[in-house]
Amino acid sequence: MKYRLFREQQLNCDLETAWKFFSSANNLSEITPKDMGFTVLTELEDDEIYKGMLIDYYVSPLFGIKMKWQTEITHVDFQKNFTDFQKKGPYRLWNHHHEFIPNDEGVLMRDTIDYELPAGFLGEIAHRLFVRKKLEYIFDYRFRVLSRLF
Repeated sequence: MKYRLFREQQLNCDLETAWKFFSSANNLSEITPKDMGFTVLTELEDDEIYKGMLIDYYVSPLFGIKMKWQTEITHVDFQKNFTDFQKKGPYRLWNHHHEFIPNDEGVLMRDTIDYELPAGFLGEIAHRLFVRKKLEYIFDYRFRVLSRLF
């Protein structure tokens, strides 16, 4: 079964600042809860995002078990939006679309994540029991950190 998580947040900064921060994989660790053990493995000397970019991570989503995760940037519309898609990792599907909309107060940021778990019926049970709550926890944490940063 496919699920969707949608979040939006007003950032009190200009578009250039928001884009530079969010399009940099090196900043992901800063906005991810420490207990997730999130580590970017890919050496990113030039942190400029581009279509086809592959980024490898370690993440420990459950019980401290370390997993490899690889995403590909499948779409970039400079300073408007970009999409990262899981190539390898814990989900059957993970498609995360980031939008940046300038307004009088700064930038409205929108995240739309379409995802699906493996293991059919067992995946659905896992979603109800803890996966949905874990994702909400991660994005709630992100909201708090971003409120302080911007």
